Amino acid sequence: MNDEDDISVAERKMQFLYALRSKGVTETRILNAMEQIDRGPFIRGLFASRAYEDMPLPIACGQTISQPSVVALMTQALEVTPRDKVLEVGTGSGYQAAILSKLARRVYTIDRHRRLVQEAREIFDALDLTNITAITADGSFGLPEQAPFDRIIVTAAAEDPPGPLVAQLKVGGIMVVPVGQSDAVQHLIRVRKTESGLEYDELRKVRFVPLLEGLGKDS
Repeated sequence: MNDEDDISVAERKMQFLYALRSKGVTETRILNAMEQIDRGPFIRGLFASRAYEDMPLPIACGQTISQPSVVALMTQALEVTPRDKVLEVGTGSGYQAAILSKLARRVYTIDRHRRLVQEAREIFDALDLTNITAITADGSFGLPEQAPFDRIIVTAAAEDPPGPLVAQLKVGGIMVVPVGQSDAVQHLIRVRKTESGLEYDELRKVRFVPLLEGLGKDS
């Protein structure tokens, strides 16, 4: 890589962070995490050159990597603290889990596709992200052996917040999940679990792949 390439990458990263701010990402901790975790390694093949654009991109197993502004806004809505144990349902490329690893004490991430989990683990190892555990499993059932969780983030759309995940959320905890039919408009919902029940906030319209039960064909 020559000096011009270095400048180009630096400029693209600066524009990337500016785009996040312009979309409403204001928390310094999250912007710092997004700056520390380069999106480049999480995107392979034909679309690698578009890593710094604010757009979703295809990855293996028919899945997508969410656009960075959505990753950042979901993370902001999750209100992660350095003490938190976080569950992510839908590892995908591993990008969201890597961001969370800079904000939380411990991150558990589940995906139904073994290939995606293996590729994400390789990136986590290369980046020395030692507080992430990536597991191949049916994420719709959560991870009961590690419950309860302070925070849960779901990166696939369900018709309702999944009961097993709500059950694994601590009282005082927060879950962020896209809700709605997979072929229609979905809404990003924040669920707060209180002593007296659940409180819901509708955050914005989104579009995610559906949350499916069972393991992927490659698993």
